[in-house]
Amino acid sequence: MIDVPPPISGPSAWYGPDMANRSEWVESLSPAELAEIESASRRLALTEADWATLTRDDFPLPTLSPRLTRILDEVLEARGFVLLRGLPVDCWGRRLSAIAFLGLGLHCGRLRSQNRHGHLLGHVKDVGLTSQDPSVRIYQTKERQHYHTDSCDVVGLLCLQPAKAGGLSSLVSSVTIFNEMRASRPDLARVLFEPIETDRRGEIPAGQKPYFSIPVFNWYEGLLSTIYHRSYIDSARRFPEVAPLSPPQVDALDLFDALANDPAIHFQMGFQAGDIQVVHNHALLHDRTAFEDWLEPDRKRHLLRLWLAPENARPLPPVFAERYGSVIPGQRGGIEVPGTRHTIPWDANPGQS
Repeated sequence: MIDVPPPISGPSAWYGPDMANRSEWVESLSPAELAEIESASRRLALTEADWATLTRDDFPLPTLSPRLTRILDEVLEARGFVLLRGLPVDCWGRRLSAIAFLGLGLHCGRLRSQNRHGHLLGHVKDVGLTSQDPSVRIYQTKERQHYHTDSCDVVGLLCLQPAKAGGLSSLVSSVTIFNEMRASRPDLARVLFEPIETDRRGEIPAGQKPYFSIPVFNWYEGLLSTIYHRSYIDSARRFPEVAPLSPPQVDALDLFDALANDPAIHFQMGFQAGDIQVVHNHALLHDRTAFEDWLEPDRKRHLLRLWLAPENARPLPPVFAERYGSVIPGQRGGIEVPGTRHTIPWDANPGQS
């Protein structure tokens, strides 16, 4: 029988209402820092940069860099997220803002591919698709996303344009969910330490199955790392070799979802244009509420996304290599399939978002 770890304390085990009443997770960029970012961005805009090979040294931020190092430590070692505020996206325009976002990302880790097309920059935008199509990922729709983790250590989002209504970002501590499950139903918590199949949604690495099988909860070297996407766990049952969920699995997943959706545990934030949210996938889950968009094409909700692999990321159990390709910090995470070529799509493309 799998041993369930003891209750977990510390800054990663937070509750939403308390976090919503605090403000230390908001970091405003100063005029001097913005000038530094703009200078580095304009310099790179004049080059044919190969972003797949760039590092933080190619985007020098002598004043801001130490602050970004401290912020990344808080994301990886403490509460698990931060909101950087104040990037002047309306003044800079979308191309320069995207370069600035990519450059800031390099100070947090290596850029990782977000889909089979090798996109190192993602566009989170409704392109008129539906998640009922098993090849579609929910960020391509205006549907609620539901609580999940992405396939990388750290995810970053830059808001270029908020929705007309809705589209709130919601965060929840997976550590707190574990603690609550352990306290109320340790038998169901134990179930989530067993491997469970999750659909790859058609993005299949060479030599792999169309799904991966990793426990939701993973206890390794004294740390709890969570990987979760209920919709994709459910859709993995479309493969004939994947067994239906057992009653204990359904009960455990339903309890996990109920806790994540409990307002006493999660909290929501709205994005302003120029906000950058950075989230640690192993300690938090994120969600997005459904939204109503503007009719004008240039006003539609539009976020840019980065998947990042920090060099100082936590150790992960070997089983994560099934999804992450590797468990070596700085070299893991992302989507790599036959024919993948890393690229930067500067504009959202409905065919390849």
